Amino acid sequence: MLGITAVFSLIYLYSIFTDRNIYWGGLSFMVIAYALVYYIGAVTAKNKSDSLNDMMLGGRQIPLWISMFTMASTWVGGGYINGTAEAAYASGLVWAQAPWAYAVSLIIGGIFYARIMRRYEFTTMLDPLESRFGSRITGLLFLAPLTGEIFWSGAILTALGTTFGTILGLDFTTSILLSAAIAIAYTVAGGLWSVVYTDVVQFGMILVGLFLVVPFAIGHTGGFAENWNHYTVGMEKMGANFSSLFPPLDGWKNPDWGAHYWSWWDSALMLIFGAIPWQVYFQRVLSARSENAAMWLSILAGIWAIIAAVPAVLIGTIGFNTDWSAIGIQEPENSAMILPYVLRYLTPEVVGWLGLGALAAAVMSSVDSSILSASSMAAWNVYRPLIKPRASEKQIKKVIKRSIIIMGVAATLIAINVKSVYELWYLCSDFVYCILFPQLTMALFFKGANKYGSATGLVVAFVLRFGGGEPVLGIPQIIPYPLVEDGEILFPFRTLAMVSSLIAIYVVSKLTAKICPPQPLRNLRKI
Repeated sequence: MLGITAVFSLIYLYSIFTDRNIYWGGLSFMVIAYALVYYIGAVTAKNKSDSLNDMMLGGRQIPLWISMFTMASTWVGGGYINGTAEAAYASGLVWAQAPWAYAVSLIIGGIFYARIMRRYEFTTMLDPLESRFGSRITGLLFLAPLTGEIFWSGAILTALGTTFGTILGLDFTTSILLSAAIAIAYTVAGGLWSVVYTDVVQFGMILVGLFLVVPFAIGHTGGFAENWNHYTVGMEKMGANFSSLFPPLDGWKNPDWGAHYWSWWDSALMLIFGAIPWQVYFQRVLSARSENAAMWLSILAGIWAIIAAVPAVLIGTIGFNTDWSAIGIQEPENSAMILPYVLRYLTPEVVGWLGLGALAAAVMSSVDSSILSASSMAAWNVYRPLIKPRASEKQIKKVIKRSIIIMGVAATLIAINVKSVYELWYLCSDFVYCILFPQLTMALFFKGANKYGSATGLVVAFVLRFGGGEPVLGIPQIIPYPLVEDGEILFPFRTLAMVSSLIAIYVVSKLTAKICPPQPLRNLRKI
């Protein structure tokens, strides 16, 4: 109670000195919701994180129903909700690829990857790479998921900061600092148990909050049927099949698509297979009680992720059909603002608060999972084998807690200072797809994979990917890939890099089998 009073006092002083108009009703709702999440995460799970096994994997005893919701909650983050609404609003349903692509990813991961990972009782996603290719190559490969997790956290914190500013009147920086501090605090206190307990509550907030928003907001566009009809007609003016989930089969012949057809498939494949090699995914898989539980929690989470995307898609279509001038405001200058606009201007104030609570829950459920995952890999796959091989469980646990703080602070600073954080997050997902997916796949399913093949596959993926250039990093295009329009490469060179890396690992491993015998897939050290 004293903590909540202190928060309100600080915000009141802040409003006086900055002369900002704070919406106290909505702010009160959010502070109470945050206090509840912190209590659940820090207090109820604190006694369950005594051992390293509990902190990293929940003792491998997390029930299926909890695992299912924590997996879905992790995937349905602020970027997922905001991005889906934005894509449906600005580009058409066909470019809102994340919902169905992530669902397919979770199903494929459950059927093919989850069972074998749980069977060997690995501790992190990088363990099979360490057993096949050695700790040094694994330490190098760690950079891809590390940067991905940090930038992902930064991106979704940015989405939350923008929405808070629109609905509550808080400035961008204060919103981010408040949310990040709470997520870091309870993650340090309780480890994976804190994360999964809070994820269940947060996923409930996501479903209730977003589904409540839709009936109120859709009244501004004439109801469900009329809203969809108007959306379909409007999207037909932008291009064929833009209101469908998939482009036409002969899309490369269609003038509305052309070379963008190949870019669409490149992005879709990246979202499907690039979403598998993430520790935030395998931490849930490896915490399951059995192989079957690991498989089913992933499959069921994919179904729940699709369900959670439905209101986000509808919010995007509502924003597209709304006559903003008729309600006395200009339409959003930035399409990324469509979700906060719908919450702020098309729903009653209380419903808008609930929608904001859903977004805040989605953000924290992803941030806590992400920083714990990155910290687990840093301690287990870098600190333990490369810095202190004989480290005790107590020392590793201490490194994880310190890493959680470092990762959380890094993500927060990025969210506050880097405007292109979404592009950086997308870039890291890109790298995980091109570089890490082939390595993990070959380590798990090709018995002849060796470290020479791994190193070659890494170089091939790096050259083919960066040969296409990268505007975000200021890298020019070196390889003359075809299908370039307005400086953008529409040729699926990311998928080319991924497939070429797979082939390189296989061929070189076969050719060097005698001088570098492949190592068996094994658990190097259990906890």
